[in-house]
Amino acid sequence: MATLNDPTFRRITELMYGAVGLSFADGKKPLVSSRLGPRIQRLGLDSYEDYLALIEGPEDGGEFQVAVDLLTTNETYFFREPAHYALLEAELSATRPRSLSVWSAASSFGDEAYSTAMLLADLQQQGRIGSDWRILGTDISDRVLRSATEAIYPLERLRMVTPERLHRHCLRGEGASDGLVQIHPRLRERVRFGQLNLCRPVESIGPFDVIFLRNVLIYFDPTTKSEVVDRVLTQLRPGGLFFIGTAEGRVPCRTPLQVLAPGAFRKDGA
Repeated sequence: MATLNDPTFRRITELMYGAVGLSFADGKKPLVSSRLGPRIQRLGLDSYEDYLALIEGPEDGGEFQVAVDLLTTNETYFFREPAHYALLEAELSATRPRSLSVWSAASSFGDEAYSTAMLLADLQQQGRIGSDWRILGTDISDRVLRSATEAIYPLERLRMVTPERLHRHCLRGEGASDGLVQIHPRLRERVRFGQLNLCRPVESIGPFDVIFLRNVLIYFDPTTKSEVVDRVLTQLRPGGLFFIGTAEGRVPCRTPLQVLAPGAFRKDGA
């Protein structure tokens, strides 16, 4: 079994930081080793040094993107941090917008985007929002975006979804294998996905009324966190809602925000 030495670990983390802004402290060496080790074996390489040479080279065959995918994948599930969805429901029920645009800025496998779509579809059916709503999900990982587009999930990932919502918004049996569900086409047509590096300039993809940037800031150092948050907030309308993971602490940014709840904010200027 190959061993990840300190110089190679530092070079891999420098490469990830320079290219996509990912920051790995020394304590993350076991994580990097465990995520990349099986891939090195699968490729038939002898060492982490061989793998580093591959992803640094100009002809990597897409392997650098594979490394990014492996190092950024984290646990996700539907309606994670339910207090955020309860707050969003209350805010929308109070304002009753006729149109709504939402950005899931670190969408991973799509659980967050489709959770939001379920909520908005129910609010529309109840007459609490208009019918003109859409959701954009972006991520740096091509692998998770392909999975999100397919919208097929193990039932375990939907453990926070009520039986009523599961029945309304998911397919079982026809269109999905045993133990799996697929998001209904009427929701999938409301959600689109695209690849985006949050550490690079963001084109004008907004403006959005709601932005989720949850459970991704942990990958960045303080300077990069601030840059990413301010960059993302340029796409949020004044008065719009902004969510980060409740465990991610204070929002490091220059954009004025009003605190609504842990991990939940309103952009000033409404």
